[in-house]
Amino acid sequence: MRLIQRAIDTILGAGALVLLSPVLVATAAGILLSSGRPVLFWQRRIGLREREFVLYKFRTMTRERDDAGDLLPDESRLGAFGRFLRSTSLDELPELFNVLRGEMSLVGPRPLLPQYLPRYNEFQRRRHEVKPGITGWAQVNGRNTLTWEQKFELDVWYVDHRSPWLDARILFKTVWLVLARQGISEPGKATMSEFLGSAADGLPKMRTETAATFASSPQEPANPAGIRSTSSPPERGRGRSDAQHEI
Repeated sequence: MRLIQRAIDTILGAGALVLLSPVLVATAAGILLSSGRPVLFWQRRIGLREREFVLYKFRTMTRERDDAGDLLPDESRLGAFGRFLRSTSLDELPELFNVLRGEMSLVGPRPLLPQYLPRYNEFQRRRHEVKPGITGWAQVNGRNTLTWEQKFELDVWYVDHRSPWLDARILFKTVWLVLARQGISEPGKATMSEFLGSAADGLPKMRTETAATFASSPQEPANPAGIRSTSSPPERGRGRSDAQHEI
């Protein structure tokens, strides 16, 4: 399964980079014109078997600071071009290089910050049994409109049920959701709130509450949550991360 997954990731990732190279160049030029250097944002994230790697994205925020020298809140630093990049998910394209390097897959749980590791319960830690992905099951079932517990529930479900067919379904659905620009951010916020930990009872509380609903829904047998539908070093040249809690 892993050899097949790696072959698919390499072929599709390389093909996507070639096809999207004009978009990559245009996006880099847009960032330079709108907010200057650096074009890329990089940050340490957690991948397969809880190993750290450096994730690459296009930078979407400015480096504006207040009188005390502190970076302004995310909402104040996210300009019009940055919002456009996020709403179209173009800021995620450099992660294709992470895919070619073998650190990520096209599909999998989104890679999160190292500081979150001690905050997971044992159930949530299972999301690191597979490579992180550019898109994933949680991203096509609500994305940033979900709670952290709901996302982790969907991540672990993917770990237990992953297959080439499920990955294909997720990729096709991702294209549709990107075009529709759904679930880009947490309601009322520019980026996702920080994960501070869940109840210390082993499993997300919502898991047992939704099991019966999931079992009785023949239309969506792949969604156990019953839902329809990013210490990390700062970015180089900046005081803190571009989108510290974004996934």
